[in-house]
Amino acid sequence: MTGTDTIEGLLRTCAPQVLGALVRRYGDFDLCEDAVQEALIAAAEQWPRQGVPEQPRGWLLTVGARRYIDLVRSEAARRRREDAVALATPDSALLARAADETPGTDRDDSLSLLFLCCHPDLSPPSRIALTLRAVGGLTTAQIAAAFLVPESTMAQRISRAKQTIKAAGGALMLPEGEDRAPRLAEVRHVLYLVFNEGYTASGGDELTAPELSTEAIRLTRLLHRLLPEDEETAGLLALMLLTDARRPARTGPHGELVPLAEQDRGRWDAGLVAEGVALISRTLPRGRVGPYQLQAAIAAVHDEAESAGATDWPQILALYELLERTGPNPMITLNRAVAVAMVDGPGAGLALLDEVAEDKRMARHHRLLATRAHLLELLGDGEAAAVAYREAARRTTSAPERRHLTERARRLG
Repeated sequence: MTGTDTIEGLLRTCAPQVLGALVRRYGDFDLCEDAVQEALIAAAEQWPRQGVPEQPRGWLLTVGARRYIDLVRSEAARRRREDAVALATPDSALLARAADETPGTDRDDSLSLLFLCCHPDLSPPSRIALTLRAVGGLTTAQIAAAFLVPESTMAQRISRAKQTIKAAGGALMLPEGEDRAPRLAEVRHVLYLVFNEGYTASGGDELTAPELSTEAIRLTRLLHRLLPEDEETAGLLALMLLTDARRPARTGPHGELVPLAEQDRGRWDAGLVAEGVALISRTLPRGRVGPYQLQAAIAAVHDEAESAGATDWPQILALYELLERTGPNPMITLNRAVAVAMVDGPGAGLALLDEVAEDKRMARHHRLLATRAHLLELLGDGEAAAVAYREAARRTTSAPERRHLTERARRLG
């Protein structure tokens, strides 16, 4: 096994397992996470040249433990702790074998790490950054590049996040009782945000950041494997698969945005569509239906239609109405307005948009203007649609979306 992609996948799989083992042993999330990152970098440099070791997890655990001890020794203020660690630590040459022989050391702490990285005291951006680094195994530079911020800025964000967890007394354990459901919802939300940023980047010159959406799917697969009976996690995974299946057709030859109705459906990933449809079909009848399951069901209706004209809009409208009842949200209402327009005519959809515009969160949002422009175009009012397209283009921070909206306005004159 020497392929770079294969090694990178192996490292990302091992990262949370090794971090969990070190945190269990030493209890210091901050230094253990730094040590694991250094071990991952060492592996990425050595394995392509020397080959993957017979026990890659044990190799990473050995190197990570050595790096941890080095980090402790480098801090004069922690001299007494260094002595305690040195007494408690077995010879590093035997560490990999000891890890395999010690009862309980082989367990997978990935789920506990996800909960810890999504600690309620952290802001959503900090949760995302820490999850991608600690559980995803991405370097600070990779995360910074994906979110179009300087590496120093991302490093500070991650450092503050780890200090916040330390101050809050965060421990590597699964929440129990009443705390478990809301914490799990936070984990799902972080993965959802990572996927969305990857599928439609909020800024920059590229429409998508595939490394983020791919990583979100990988981590959600992990969460689903660890919690196979959780319907909303299954729904989230199905939603990601069904949405990401369209990514190959979302951009044209020059990187331009291609709307769903104009996409070449032959370029959609049929394997992801089939997997997503099968997953949501198994999940929906099992129990209480939540918003991720409903969004996945909507995505499945779109993906199963042979053409845009064959889309079952009445079914989509019914699903949006149910989704809106599970948790009112102006963005959901915005999408429902499109479904209303397709079922009852653009005038009915525009009337619903007037209600959305009353929400201060949406009044100046470029998606509201872009949707209004689209419905005005369907209504035949090209002049008003062009004005709305131009205003939407001025407000978006995404260069591909700006070019698309500007081109729509130009076509209408």
